[in-house]
This record gives sequence, structure tokens and C-alpha cells, in this order.
Amino acid sequence: MIIKLKPSIASPEKEAIVSNIKSLGYKTTEVKTQQHVYLVGIGKKEFDIRLLGHMPGIADIHQVSDDYKLVSRKWKVQRTHLDLGDGVVIGNGTLSIMAGPCSIETEAQVQQTLDHLVKNGVRIMRGGVFKPRSSPYAFRGLGVDGLKMWHTLARKAGIKIISEVMQVSQIAEMHDYVDVFQVGARNTQNFNLLDELGRVDKAVMIKRGISGTIEELLYSAEYVFAAGNEKLMLCERGIRTYEKASRNTMDINAIPILKEKTHLPVIADPSHGIGIREYVEPVALAAVIAGADGVIYETHQKPEEAASDGQQTLDFKESERLIHKLRKLHELRENF
Repeated sequence: MIIKLKPSIASPEKEAIVSNIKSLGYKTTEVKTQQHVYLVGIGKKEFDIRLLGHMPGIADIHQVSDDYKLVSRKWKVQRTHLDLGDGVVIGNGTLSIMAGPCSIETEAQVQQTLDHLVKNGVRIMRGGVFKPRSSPYAFRGLGVDGLKMWHTLARKAGIKIISEVMQVSQIAEMHDYVDVFQVGARNTQNFNLLDELGRVDKAVMIKRGISGTIEELLYSAEYVFAAGNEKLMLCERGIRTYEKASRNTMDINAIPILKEKTHLPVIADPSHGIGIREYVEPVALAAVIAGADGVIYETHQKPEEAASDGQQTLDFKESERLIHKLRKLHELRENF
């Protein structure tokens, strides 16, 4: 059960609502977000919501059977959209494209990428400054100094930034220099990190775990929402299976399933989903047909010289072609 409270609710009214909920055999948790105050009721007893709906201070009430209640689509008619400012909105019916290198390497590389994005009308740049690598000897990012340099150049170009946060201690130092915190596949169930991201007023994109289920991804999003942050989106980035022909198995099925189960925007990551450059384009296009609200992929002026993930990174010519195809296909999808 989810009860949205009126902003003007008085303390005695709230106490009366909580008391009534408890009398029905439900445990209540209060959730305060950037936008609303909710009471989440947990219990199994069926009851007529009209027993509560008439009470002063209640704006809306819904019965939600899913354990992941706040991110469930069963209570929210309007889909969530994220306004990053300066006309950049995710999940409002347009197709959001996010592109950039796996790792931020140099000032020249950042500027070349920004020029490519501006030329093609892309408003969000991806890139890593803290890189979780399988080998401790691989390039692990430029850190906060690299992020500050990137932020300065991106702001001049009118480009928003999405970058991965790996641990709680990085949130504060990254906060002023990113527009979207990315939770990578290795941290999807890092619940301490998710709790802390729930306490910031900044958009968060959660990637599906390497071997994670759709339900587990939704539970991860519930952690962030329940801690107070409604500015959420989900990302399908492929899962590890027994198949060896590609880096991961891109679960296109997950996109329409997530769109049915949640009100949050759903983003596709074909670069990690397939892990092979020549297949990134068809997988990205398939994701758009499946209903993705956006696509995030890797691009670099010279992928063969990239510090990381060069094998799955498009060069700028390939990226420009993909952007054109994505927009044309999205337009066709919207007219089906």
C-alpha cells in the first residue's frame, strides 16, 4: 500500500492515518522525497482502501502487491521523467542518447568527444573517472581532478555528464560535477551506496547486475527511492550467461518487461550488452524498437588507442551513423 500525503497535512492527521493503518495489521514506513511524502504500508491482509481514503491529509492511496512498491507502475499512472535542466529531459517520450568514452583520459580527448556530440545534437556525455577493472594493473581512471576538467569543458559546450560512482565516499566529491550518478553492474547490490544515493537530490541510473535478475534490479531502485530520491532510471546492460560468442548477453526482453513493471525510464547499453564493436549498432536499434527511453554507448575518436573497452567502442563516424539511425527508428516507432 502506498499513501501519498498532502503537503499541508498536520501532525495529528498523520498520526491518525498511521494509527488506522496499524489497526489494519500493516507496518508503516514514512518516505520523504524531493517531491512528496509517502506512507508505505507493508502487510498481507486485504481491505477496502475506502476505509482510509476519506481521511484528512491523504492526497492519494493505492494498493500495490509488488514488494518493490515505490518503483512499481501499479500505483503511478504518469511515467517518471527526469529533468536535468537546460532542456535535457529523460523519459518524456523523446529518445535520450548518451555517448562518450569508457574512460576520461585527457583534455584533448574530452574536447574531441564534446565537439562530436555537439555536432550531432547529443546533450549527455558518458565517461568514467573511477574505473572498476578486473585487473588491478589496468587503467583505473583520472579521479576527481579528471572529473573537474571534464565538467569545465562540458559546461562550456552545454553538455550534461553521467559518470559512475563506486563507493559512498565518492558521492560528495563528485556531486557538484555530475548531472547523473551511474551505479555500475558491480555495485547494483551495494546497498550502502544505494542508501546514500537516496539522500542526494541528483539523478541516478542503476545498471542491472552482471548476473542480476530484473526483480533484483527493481529492488535496487526501491532502495534509492525509499531513501528519498525519486530521480531514477534503470539500465539494461546485458547479463553473464554461458554464451561465449559475446562479452555479455544483451537481454532485449528486459526492456518491455521493465517498461510494464515500473514507471521509471529504461535505458539500454549495447556497448556492454554485446561487447563487440560491429554488433553495437544492431543491438542499439533493437533496444529502441523494444521501447527503450534512451541508449548509452561508448565512442572514441580512435577506439584502438582507448585506455579501456576499445573493442566495443565506436569511432566518431560509426557513432554519427548510429545517432542518425536511432533517431529515425525512434520516429518510426512513435508513429506505429
